[in-house]
Amino acid sequence: MIELNKDNFDAAIAQGVVLVDFWSESCERCMELMPEIHQLADAYCGKVTFCSLNIQGNRRLAMAQKVMGLPSIVIWRNGERVAHLSGETLDSEQIREALEAQLHSVA
Repeated sequence: MIELNKDNFDAAIAQGVVLVDFWSESCERCMELMPEIHQLADAYCGKVTFCSLNIQGNRRLAMAQKVMGLPSIVIWRNGERVAHLSGETLDSEQIREALEAQLHSVA
């Protein structure tokens, strides 16, 4: 997992399929999802770049990306935002389905 901040964010999302996990220590659901997201990162190694952004200290960046609630998973493809998953009911299967959809639409 690549830890993102305002200095490396744009470069990180510029190439390929990139998943960014927006999280905070105070978000219980974020903390519950984190091990599952790490498992997905292992499963998609070489196909998807996994990044995380702790909104503590990066609120302006999160707001600029229209992330208003946590947990939020945003997927980019070659710098273009293609999916945004969010909410308390978010689970790893929804994330996996969104990744599969992006990988199969990349031809």
